[in-house]
Amino acid sequence: MASGLTSTKTNRARSVERVLWIVLALNLVVAAAKFAYGLVSQSASMQADGIHSLFDSVGNVVGLVGIALAARPADEGHPYGHSKFETYGSMLIGVLLLLAAFEVGTGAVDRLATGVYTAQVTVASFVVMVGTLAINLGVTVYERRCGQRLHSDILRADAAHTLSDALVSVGVIIGLAFVAAGFPMADPIMALVVTAFILLSAVSVFRRAFSTLADHSRIPAGAIQAIACKLPGIEEVHCIRTRGTESEVYCDLHLLVCPDMTVRAAHALGDELELQVKEAFPNVNEVLVHIEPYGVEQAAEQQAGFSVRLPEGAPVADLASCRALGSEQKGPTR
Repeated sequence: MASGLTSTKTNRARSVERVLWIVLALNLVVAAAKFAYGLVSQSASMQADGIHSLFDSVGNVVGLVGIALAARPADEGHPYGHSKFETYGSMLIGVLLLLAAFEVGTGAVDRLATGVYTAQVTVASFVVMVGTLAINLGVTVYERRCGQRLHSDILRADAAHTLSDALVSVGVIIGLAFVAAGFPMADPIMALVVTAFILLSAVSVFRRAFSTLADHSRIPAGAIQAIACKLPGIEEVHCIRTRGTESEVYCDLHLLVCPDMTVRAAHALGDELELQVKEAFPNVNEVLVHIEPYGVEQAAEQQAGFSVRLPEGAPVADLASCRALGSEQKGPTR
């Protein structure tokens, strides 16, 4: 089973790497076209958009390194594996986005302060921007679908980044139209709009990364309860917790069975529940089942002042929540 898991991880890592290499090549083409023509036409917004696209390429390289580290198998020092390195990589992309926003924003402010507007707009300007916009939209759709299929933090973050690049390109095209109409100040103003989109993209990347690092719940407790209710022999399941990356989720729960059930039977029931959960959620890597005798512990806990019996559909996520819920059910002591 371990070798099969390692093989699955390797196959996923290779798939993610393949997508990143393809996107890297396309981003380099887009960045070179935008920035080169921005220099020729002296358009601040086109140069800014080119820098943004270049940072897309740097982010792809960071993603490749992160995936290579995340694909390493578990070892003695990292018994849960290295999957969070992919999340660390996405955070580094966020840092690169902040640096790009600073570079683009300061350049635009400088042009507005000096009042020097040198942008030259031609038909070729619009051809370059519309062509690169089409590539960006295609990359966004492709990378987002791959990210959803592979449950990859890196690909989803990078897809959002590329989409922001496409929206920025739309803004640049609008700015070039205003310049052609006799409003040269529109060029640095649209560069500031570019800065705002880059910052929004960075916020999105950091939010997703912090969700993983803070062990945000990955699967609703009610969904796992519904699976457990279908298995005969399970009296109750509660204290359900899930965490991890989107591609590698760890789950633990308390499974209550008849006190007269043998250890062998209870263990088999726990194994069956683990199998059912993994079939329903393929991104679940491990399910830790804690077996408890039904009825015995509940009586002791009621005497201690709380009950942990879980009403159907209640999304209890941890032991503290179980106890709080039990206190509400029991009501004030008379």
